[in-house]
Amino acid sequence: MNSIQVPFLKNITVETPIELASQLIETSAKISHAIDCINWSDGFPDKPEVSFKIAGIEDGLLIKFYVKEDYTRAIFTTDNQEVYHDSCVELFIDPSGDGTYYNFEFNAIGTLLLGFGANRHNRPRAPQEITKQVIRLSSNETIPFDNIQLDKPWNLTVIISFSAFWQHSIISLDSKKIRANFQKCGEDLPIPHYLTWNPILTPKPDYHQPDYFGTIDFK
Repeated sequence: MNSIQVPFLKNITVETPIELASQLIETSAKISHAIDCINWSDGFPDKPEVSFKIAGIEDGLLIKFYVKEDYTRAIFTTDNQEVYHDSCVELFIDPSGDGTYYNFEFNAIGTLLLGFGANRHNRPRAPQEITKQVIRLSSNETIPFDNIQLDKPWNLTVIISFSAFWQHSIISLDSKKIRANFQKCGEDLPIPHYLTWNPILTPKPDYHQPDYFGTIDFK
């Protein structure tokens, strides 16, 4: 099982301009973590280069994803649309240890799908007043586009306020060890792919597998 020691960045809050936060995590969080597990190689052998940096901040989480892929797609522009059909980076996280988890799924222009539940079924999606509390900055323009071949990698920075965990009252993750997984997918790309940070041992692609979450250590 993979594990991360998460650094804490003292001078960043959810009110920090995300452009500045993106620069600070670039320089302050020294370690990049690869999303490189090909769990279903028989049907989906494609392996783009994907990694992320993560840091704790006073009132939330700061994450920056890095992606280099042959094709990129981002047609969804409204939160809680099915962004996993696009080029999509994801965080599935159980912040409370009670067996439920949140799925934060972002396409290449930052559109967010945010759901909650104990398994893949009956997952309510967050209302708009919650999704807007997740601040996003993409290196791509925010204009939607269908499958294209980008001439350079892209990145996405997100600030997730603790208030975005809307089914819990999370005020701090200090000294906690929680469970999560990070993923990359692109269901409707010319060559679909499914990558994870922590391996998932299921017969076919299924990210809703909390038994296969790794650990994130805020100690």
